[in-house]
Amino acid sequence: MKKKRGLTQRNRTILFVVLLALLCVGTAELAACRHFAPETYERLTQPFRQAAVAAAEACVTAVEQAGRFCWQAGTRAAELMDQAGRQAAVFWEELTAPPPEPSLVVEESMEPDPSDQPSAAPVTDPPHTEVLESDGRQILTGGNVRVVYFCQADEAWADQLYGTDPIGPYGCGPTAMAMAVASMTDTDTDPAQMAAWAADHGYWAKRSGSYHSIVKGIARSFGLEAEAFTGRTPEELCRALRSNDILVALMGPGHFTTGGHFILLRGVTLSGQVLVADPNSLERSLEAWDPQLVLDELSSARDNGAPLWRLSVPNT
Repeated sequence: MKKKRGLTQRNRTILFVVLLALLCVGTAELAACRHFAPETYERLTQPFRQAAVAAAEACVTAVEQAGRFCWQAGTRAAELMDQAGRQAAVFWEELTAPPPEPSLVVEESMEPDPSDQPSAAPVTDPPHTEVLESDGRQILTGGNVRVVYFCQADEAWADQLYGTDPIGPYGCGPTAMAMAVASMTDTDTDPAQMAAWAADHGYWAKRSGSYHSIVKGIARSFGLEAEAFTGRTPEELCRALRSNDILVALMGPGHFTTGGHFILLRGVTLSGQVLVADPNSLERSLEAWDPQLVLDELSSARDNGAPLWRLSVPNT
């Protein structure tokens, strides 16, 4: 049989009892020694008391140092937060401050030196055309006929109907003819009135604008004469525009449109540039155009007098 290792339960009990007895005896002897031989008691217990005091002092020191560290850390954090707050306040004040007033420099009064006076501004050519306000309407100058200008995109009628389509994108035909009638006759009209009249008389083309017959139809009904203009040279075009007549031009893709677009040719400058009245652009109406460019960008349509009509007031 193998020999059992370690202490048995019985042996552990005996050892515990012996140790407990020794502890009790030692405690009793220390108590007796403290009473009957205090000097010996002090000498025996002094190392233990010193160790206990040192341990207590070490604990107190550690607690104080930990408290001091926490206080210092909290104070530093508060200082940093206060500094950041002040910097943020300064930045916000600079950000929201109104712009500084310009400094005013007051110069001494003295008589001007003629040699220091700026030379007169160079004389520039007067504008070929301008837009004036008259009786609440815009008037284009520069041609032999002052043209009342209407823009089809004007909010006064852009959303009103031309048939079932809005005038804004589809009303260049009635708008151009409203300009011609208002400029060459005594009829007081505008794009909305002319669009309603044209739709009632069959000149509106659904989602396409106007039939080309609109030019002769409106001219005949409002006291004007309209005939096809067949001149296709810059000289012929300028000669016609130097009279008191206006030309209606149906333009194709180019500077004025990407599809088809009615405009008026209303005059010519001394240098031979053409003045227009574009119902979709006041800016283009204030420019002077090369006559060859205008001829080159005419529509290819050839029905009902297209693409050029000459409007005139019949002799009375």
